Amino acid sequence: MVFLFKNNSISSIFFLILLCGAVHAHLFLHPVVSTVTEDSGLISILLRHYSLNILYNFAAPYLYLSLILIQAIRLNVLLNDLRMYNSSTFTVAMSYVLLSGILPQWAFLSVAVVANSFVIWIFIYLSRLYNSPQPKTTLFNTGLLVGCAFLCYHPTIILIAVALFALAVVRPFLLSEWFVLLLGMLMPVYLFVSFLFLTDRMFLFYGMIPRLKFNMPFNHTDVWVWVKMIGIFLMLLIGLQYWNTQSGRMVIQIRKNWGVMVVMILITLPIPYVFKNGGLDSAILCIVPLAAFLGNAYSYPKKALLPNILFLFSVVLIMHTNWLMCK
Repeated sequence: MVFLFKNNSISSIFFLILLCGAVHAHLFLHPVVSTVTEDSGLISILLRHYSLNILYNFAAPYLYLSLILIQAIRLNVLLNDLRMYNSSTFTVAMSYVLLSGILPQWAFLSVAVVANSFVIWIFIYLSRLYNSPQPKTTLFNTGLLVGCAFLCYHPTIILIAVALFALAVVRPFLLSEWFVLLLGMLMPVYLFVSFLFLTDRMFLFYGMIPRLKFNMPFNHTDVWVWVKMIGIFLMLLIGLQYWNTQSGRMVIQIRKNWGVMVVMILITLPIPYVFKNGGLDSAILCIVPLAAFLGNAYSYPKKALLPNILFLFSVVLIMHTNWLMCK
């Protein structure tokens, strides 16, 4: 099956749509809608409002499938344009779709799924820093995105560290550029707080403060959750190994983009453990860098044995998730 995604063509998009439908077949058999609370950002308030509408239960599964496909294709096209692999394929999009179906908490519409669009968008701007003719404009726009992402979904506040690291690595140190980035981050928060103050709703501000709490986001006795998380970790290690063997042949700009991806995965992996009520659904923020590294494991092996084993292993985990969601 992997060979269907090893070329950069319209046919790969067609097979990707079929794969997405198969991975999330439970949405057609037994649609699942998440219980949305209003304590994780503006997106949660919006989804909570529309979840009271009877049409939401019908539209949510199709909105989820559309988001997953758009995000997967956008990330794949971005990494191909940045030449982060030796050849242009659709294996990153395939990895993204497969990963989205492994854990039950990732397999339906949630605030974190919507917020993943911000993660991809922020990486797009960070990848432009190296050769940007107007770096301050790019930095300010990046800061605006990070600030808006935080307002929309609180756990994305952790992306501030990713943006700061990218600036430190990609650009020579200029104090003015750091101020521009920080100003961009603060601008959405300042405007939102000003709106709350002028409308006499400052009590809502306290709901915008992220709640930190070290916790176990899943039942530690659930064997299948451990199997799936260990499986994802092993696939990541394989992807990292292939990336490591290829990194010495990459030009400096591409190596720095991969460096940002490394920091992004290190920063996003702890999210469900440090944010109160984050849960495993918030961990879907890490599938952007996960899919990027897993794309190495599908693209670089000369023989198809390992990619096919990884694909079949993912399919087994996805089948169990679909069974859980439908029973």
